[in-house]
Amino acid sequence: MKIKFCKYHALGNDYIVIDPAKTRISLNESRIRRICHRNYGVGSDGILFGPQDNKACDFAVRIFNPDGSEAEKSGNGLRIFSRFLFDRDLVSSAPFTILTAGGAVTARILEEGRSVKVDMGSVSFESTKIPVAGPPRDVLEEKLEILGQSLRFCGATVGNPHCVIIQDTISADTARRLGPAIETHPLFPNRTNVQFMQILDRKSIRIEIWERGAGYTLASGSSSSAAAAVAHKLGLCDSQITVRMPGGNIEIEISPEYAITMTGPVTRVCEGTIDGEIF
Repeated sequence: MKIKFCKYHALGNDYIVIDPAKTRISLNESRIRRICHRNYGVGSDGILFGPQDNKACDFAVRIFNPDGSEAEKSGNGLRIFSRFLFDRDLVSSAPFTILTAGGAVTARILEEGRSVKVDMGSVSFESTKIPVAGPPRDVLEEKLEILGQSLRFCGATVGNPHCVIIQDTISADTARRLGPAIETHPLFPNRTNVQFMQILDRKSIRIEIWERGAGYTLASGSSSSAAAAVAHKLGLCDSQITVRMPGGNIEIEISPEYAITMTGPVTRVCEGTIDGEIF
């Protein structure tokens, strides 16, 4: 078995792209885990499996986490997949649509693929859509008791679930320590992505990220979208926000209806062939 792949990163958040048309592999949990393993496989924060056949959009992609679970949406993953399509001469600078399990998005190639803009869809704070357990409500500034700490959080979805923790100071250590317990807390029936957010000023925030199914992550497009939307919803930031992460910055624009436009870089790393012996 030989599996052709391409690898990219978006601010240190790296994905392997596998085109189903170029290989006969069927992906299951054990194979995904092995390919993404940084010692026994190629190593990545996930796999983008596409283009997939569909009739709703120009393209479709399935997004897999390194633990083998399937993600509804990934902002960095969508930018990477867009760059992959551009590198294959399947798209140009004109807008195109991509279908994900979390809904359809529109993408635009900028700077010859080195930057990509994605219309991520609208953010919702409704508990039934995120989902968050309890009565129907907007999940804003609620308390969460975890590992002996009382945290202030907001819930949001941009096609996948997010828990945004607002703190005066944030750190990677806090994300690594509290992230796993929050991800799997009974309050979140489908588990959740977690962002620890610090407000810097009206136009910028910092976040540290614990990603559902992936763990501590240097950057995340959907996390940036959710955190920025929460900051704006609470009146802490304006509608154009720079999201600063350990891996770098993403620019977020928020419409009055909370539709999110995300712009950020993509870097091509390599392409190659995975040998079936790793399985």
